[in-house]
Amino acid sequence: MRVAFQGVHGAYSEVAAKKFFKNRCTTLPFESFDDVFSAVERKRADRGIIPIENSLAGSIHQNYDLLLSRSLHIVGEIHLRIEHVLMCHPSSSLKNITQVRSHPQALAQCKEFFSLHPHLKRTPYFDTAGAAKSILKENAQHIGAIASEHAAKLYGLKILKRNIESKIHNFTRFLVISRTAWKPKRTVATKSSIVVAPASNQTGILFRMLGVFYVRNIDLLKIESRPDPHSPFEYLFYIDLNGTPCEKKVAQAFEHLQEIAKLFRLLGAYPMGKGNFYGAA
Repeated sequence: MRVAFQGVHGAYSEVAAKKFFKNRCTTLPFESFDDVFSAVERKRADRGIIPIENSLAGSIHQNYDLLLSRSLHIVGEIHLRIEHVLMCHPSSSLKNITQVRSHPQALAQCKEFFSLHPHLKRTPYFDTAGAAKSILKENAQHIGAIASEHAAKLYGLKILKRNIESKIHNFTRFLVISRTAWKPKRTVATKSSIVVAPASNQTGILFRMLGVFYVRNIDLLKIESRPDPHSPFEYLFYIDLNGTPCEKKVAQAFEHLQEIAKLFRLLGAYPMGKGNFYGAA
C-alpha cells in the first residue's frame, strides 16, 4: 500500500499513516496537501492521509475545500495523540542549544516549556519533521527542534525531553482518502461525511436541514461551515454523522436533504476511528 502524506519523512502525518496501516505501507512525502490529492487521483499512491482537525488549533480549512473540489472518497480516520519531543544534534545537549526550530503551531503548543527556558529562541520553520532533518543536514549543534519521536529516531537526533506540549489533550484527526469508496459493514461502527449547500432565500433553511436528522434520531458528530466560492456570503456545511446510507433512515435523510439543498455530496462512509473524542470534556 503506497500512502501519500504532506511533509517530509518523520512528519506526524507519516506517524498516523503507519499507525493506521499497522506499518504495512510505503509512505510517500509530498510538498502540499494539494499534491497529496493529486498523487492519489493520478495513481502515484493508493491512499492519501490528511489532517482535518486538531483538538486545540481547530479545523484545517484547506483540506475541507480540497475534499469538495476533488473526486476522492474518505475511507478511514484515525486520532493521533500529538506528543512533542525536543531533540538536538547527537553531539550536543540542552545547555548547548540557543534556539529551537519547529512549525509555528508546534512552538505555540509548547509555550510553558519556553517559559521555563527563556534563553531558547523560538525559530519558526515550515514543518516539524523538516526542522529535525535540517539539524542533521546543517550539522547544527546549537539548534534544537520540536518534532515527533519518530523524526528524532529517523534522523539520528538526541532526544532531550519528551511530552513538552503545554496541554496533554492534543489530538489530531486524520482522514484516509482513496479513489474508490469503502463498502460499509454492519458489524463496524461507521460514520458518514457529507457537504450541503442550502438553497438561498428559504426562511428557516438551516432549521429544516438539521430537522432532517432530528426527526430520524440520527446523531450529528460535527458541523463545519465554509464560504461557498461560487456564491459570495453564502456557505457550505460539512457534516459528520453517525451511520451510513446503507441504513434506511440515513438514506431517507440524504434524499430529504437533496430536495431542499442546491448541493449535496457524500464525501465518504467509513469506519469510526478508535477513540471517539466528540463531546469529550
